[in-house]
Amino acid sequence: MKIAVRYYTKTGNTKKLAEAVAGAVGAEAQPLGAPLEEPVDVLFLGNSYYAFSIDPEVRDFIRSLDKNRVGRIVNFGSAAMLNSTWKKVKAEADKVGIAMDEREFHCKGEFQGIHKGRPNEEDRKAAAEFAKKIIE
Repeated sequence: MKIAVRYYTKTGNTKKLAEAVAGAVGAEAQPLGAPLEEPVDVLFLGNSYYAFSIDPEVRDFIRSLDKNRVGRIVNFGSAAMLNSTWKKVKAEADKVGIAMDEREFHCKGEFQGIHKGRPNEEDRKAAAEFAKKIIE
């Protein structure tokens, strides 16, 4: 199974989760700017809410994907206030014909003193366990 991990972060929180996910599945966590150089069965995509939506860079990245080169997207991320970005990511994935896994990982993320220290070690371990279950 070929796996890729891409993420978008402004605070570094999602990068911490991406590194945990990547370590668990034997991949390298890379920012969205790193192209998918070969087809993948699973694309773990890390992101968060910014101004009540996914960032335009996340939207544009999904729109740039080739449905013949990505089997499915698995969403993960963190946020201080809002929860899952799954519906927003799925809406973009649907536009390009890429399947979304129904499962996702989400945890609190620190922002301006809210949820200080999150994602913490426990969150990173939970993200890694989640990723392992996806590829079993």
